Amino acid sequence: MKKAALFSLVLGTVTYVSYAQQTATSVETKAPNSTYKPAFEGQTRIGAVKTKTPYASKVLTEGLTSPWGVKSLPDGRLIITEKGGNLRIAKTTGELSKPITGLPAVNSDGQGGLLGITIDPAFEKNRMVYWTFSENVDGGTVTSVGKGKLAANESKIEGATVIYRATPAHKGTLHYGGRIVFDKSGNLFVSTGERSDIVTRPQAQALNSSLGKIIHITTDGKPVAGNPFEGKADAKPELYSYGHRNVQGLAFHPVTGDLFSNEFGPRGGDEVNRVQAGKNYGWPTITYGIEYSGKKIGEAIQQQEGLEQPVYYWDPSVSPSGMTFYSGNMIPEWKNNLFIGCLSGMHIARLVIENNKVVGEERLLTEEFQRFRDVTQGKDGALYAVTDQGRLYRIAKK
Repeated sequence: MKKAALFSLVLGTVTYVSYAQQTATSVETKAPNSTYKPAFEGQTRIGAVKTKTPYASKVLTEGLTSPWGVKSLPDGRLIITEKGGNLRIAKTTGELSKPITGLPAVNSDGQGGLLGITIDPAFEKNRMVYWTFSENVDGGTVTSVGKGKLAANESKIEGATVIYRATPAHKGTLHYGGRIVFDKSGNLFVSTGERSDIVTRPQAQALNSSLGKIIHITTDGKPVAGNPFEGKADAKPELYSYGHRNVQGLAFHPVTGDLFSNEFGPRGGDEVNRVQAGKNYGWPTITYGIEYSGKKIGEAIQQQEGLEQPVYYWDPSVSPSGMTFYSGNMIPEWKNNLFIGCLSGMHIARLVIENNKVVGEERLLTEEFQRFRDVTQGKDGALYAVTDQGRLYRIAKK
């Protein structure tokens, strides 16, 4: 066993900060797809950690149909999107509501459908819900953002409107991104994908395109004042960061307030990034992945000046999707750790992050063999996760 540590000088006294206990062995046992080398130590295959607090998972229901997003309501229940276009509410007993009507039509082909969801910080007063979805428009499909009011009887969404569309449209069914979160100022961060195809990949680098971006908008769908490309010619003012492939995870660190994202690599090269205003995250110029065919991507480079390095990456892929930082007290050793639902990896990844570096990794619920699509913290301090196979899990201290 080894323990990393750091010293900091605070008001003239020496403070000792301990990193999580980790082993020298990574949780990853499979060979990587490439021979690419990380940019710094610990960027991939960090030492394993193991939760010491006894915990257990429980399947609350298997009655969901391809759930995609889950978010806690103020009363402790959970609001859940289903890829096919339905919105449901689940009690922590597992009881599901009937589908909630009133949402715009979705295109659920491929990776499309009803995607991420969040609720207004003032939900108890205004009952406003915000979601992302893939929408049919002239020229193909787009990632769209909708909002509406959950009726008092919870049977429908009232006054549903589309507040933003990520253009240009593309005639494809892949890489919609689709996570949505509120910032502390009451504005929205929304992730988009670059739509996967070779022809659309360059859109991730184009500032006049919404594809392959993290978008920063108001609740009316307008660019947030002070966005990094505000006033820049040939750049969309709603853009916050660019050079992304397919971001399906967004979460704020509960202490630093930093925005973190994750995105799918191609064959290997899945990433966790700390998102900063105006920064370029490199796709498809730099990547730690290769084509699904086995060919190299572009010039097969992993580092270039002016392009941001991921905080962490995986090779082979785990297919990271929805994620959350844990801020509860139920399991203290999880405090401020990042939990990521993994699809092809069939687990929930726990990343211990200190000073914006990953210092330990654990894989939870590997024995369930589920494609974990999203994970959120409940009002009770437990974690709740949904899987492509239709399950809703509660993960809590025994």
